[in-house]
Amino acid sequence: IAAYEHGTDFSIYMEEDGLIHAGSGLDQVTWMDVRVGDWVATPRHGKPVEINALWYHALCLMEEWAMRFGEDGSHYAALAAHAKESFAKEFWNEKDGCLYDVVDGLEGDATLRPNQIYAVSLPHRMLDADKEKKIVDKVYEKLYAKTGLRSLSPDDKEYHPTYEGCLDKRDHAYHQGTSWGFLLGGFLTAYVHVYGTSKEVIKRVDAMLDATREQFYHGCIGSIAEIFDGDEPHTSRGCYAQAWSVGEILRAYTEDILPYK
Repeated sequence: IAAYEHGTDFSIYMEEDGLIHAGSGLDQVTWMDVRVGDWVATPRHGKPVEINALWYHALCLMEEWAMRFGEDGSHYAALAAHAKESFAKEFWNEKDGCLYDVVDGLEGDATLRPNQIYAVSLPHRMLDADKEKKIVDKVYEKLYAKTGLRSLSPDDKEYHPTYEGCLDKRDHAYHQGTSWGFLLGGFLTAYVHVYGTSKEVIKRVDAMLDATREQFYHGCIGSIAEIFDGDEPHTSRGCYAQAWSVGEILRAYTEDILPYK
């Protein structure tokens, strides 16, 4: 926490608004990290939305743990409160009814990506219920791709519908439309959070895993691939058995679906 607060390598530091800045130049420090030589595929320098959702969650956990072990957690509480106030003010994109992907200075990047789902799926969150529901609905409408979430909206001119071809072509598509299996876990958690656990909702959410279940019989039998084409039929690509795809689907199923079936 102290390293983030006071600054460390790769332009990672806490700004005066209590939010985390990360990356500069050719450094790629979020999970959307493709870089080929001097070319950066998805530059996200500034304050990435998922990094700050995780930052707030970490601060809340530190406060809880400090109290549990009889230590003073007031510093973490103050940092969390400051981050929460700034996040709600800076990241909400009123025009599109969702969150900016990155905020840099006074500018918000309105590129529609799935990273904002972390602001709804984590146990400690910073937004009101109305905004959370709008985010989930927007992600479902534009990014849900049955076996994962698209890394970019199909409405974007930079959208790549398939992940195939030479290395250069694949690098362009990797985080520019390709669907990622691990992101589906967070989306399912967020969906249950905003819509509740009624039998109707759980049945609907469980059905969202049907395409993933079908993947058990293709590619690597019994596993889930890393990525899928953004467009139908969402052909599996990349690593044919990816731990974070499997892990996140299992986590969401056991935490958010199975207890209510």
